[in-house]
Amino acid sequence: MNRTSAVRLAVAALLATGTASALSVPAIADPAAPYGATAANTESYPAELLRAVERDLGLNAEEARVRLANDARSGEREAQVRSVLGDTFAGAWIDGSTGKLTVGVTDSARVDAVRALGADTRLVTFSQRQLNGTKAALDALSAPVSVTGWRVDDASNTVVVEVNRHTRDAAADAFVATAKSVGTAVRVVEVDQSPTPLYDTRGGDAYYIGSSRCSIGFAVTGGFVTAGHCGRTGAATTGSNRVSQGTFRGSSFPGNDYAWVATNSNWTSRPWVNRSGSNVIVKGNSEAAVGAQICRSGSTTGWRCGTVQAKNSTVNYPQGSVSGLTRTNACAEPGDSGGSWVAGTGFGQAQGVTSGGSGNCSSGGTTYFQPLNEILSVYGLRLTTG
Repeated sequence: MNRTSAVRLAVAALLATGTASALSVPAIADPAAPYGATAANTESYPAELLRAVERDLGLNAEEARVRLANDARSGEREAQVRSVLGDTFAGAWIDGSTGKLTVGVTDSARVDAVRALGADTRLVTFSQRQLNGTKAALDALSAPVSVTGWRVDDASNTVVVEVNRHTRDAAADAFVATAKSVGTAVRVVEVDQSPTPLYDTRGGDAYYIGSSRCSIGFAVTGGFVTAGHCGRTGAATTGSNRVSQGTFRGSSFPGNDYAWVATNSNWTSRPWVNRSGSNVIVKGNSEAAVGAQICRSGSTTGWRCGTVQAKNSTVNYPQGSVSGLTRTNACAEPGDSGGSWVAGTGFGQAQGVTSGGSGNCSSGGTTYFQPLNEILSVYGLRLTTG
């Protein structure tokens, strides 16, 4: 296997098992060559991937490399086992105590064949096909909000139905009774919280401060940057869907025209700028030269382009002057404030956030933006890139 394939398999296996593994991650013995991994396999992972595994799974660097190599091998082995077992396959998982792949089997006569492939086995009652059939039957039911979800759990050979213990009601009990009548594999687990939808923070999309609307500039770790005149420090925001989004943690206007909003756990920072419904991927923040082509995204007029005309401009707004702005001949209108400016190859280089200007997108106009790098520096923020 080449290194790229090993990394991809490692990531896939880690994502597939990460929730369970994060609860209890043992040190895996024999780090030099875990279950067939070679020294090359354990040293070829990108530094950023290793740092994430170390941080989120509580491993040191050596354990992280071993874990990723082992997970890659387990992903390959599971595919082999599936083809050997057919309908007697009952799921596979990495055992928390040994770090080794364990395979559920419904037919004792097939155990030796699985072990010959280097995996441990567990004899169970239900095949994966049967468990998936039970889950599909539950998918056809209408569930109350107090039932938070259901899933196939390979390790316990059950279909787990989760119910919020704090909101459990008669409707939840009725659903549980129906679920259990579907099949004996159903198991009920009470949980303390209910999941909520997660939303993406994307440059150019609308957000609201009370009844006022502005546009997101760029996603940063923990939130996004935007224009300072959009809101004062402490002001609450909602997203384009009017779902609670975050709070202004810093804002400067006039003098400057920049701010940043810390978002809540419903929102995920993405390295994207909205280009008429598709995404431009933000790859960096190298500043464009005067005369360069530049484009902006905003929630009122969408994607508009022009050229950089001047830097370090001072604009005297009615509220006071703002210095250090970049002047362009791209148009903008109210509501576009705070939105993204991008330039460079594929428009992947973040430039700044919309401040203000004159004219409109019918007759043309002049628009100024607050350069991004100053905002990142002042607040100590890290741009989200892809």
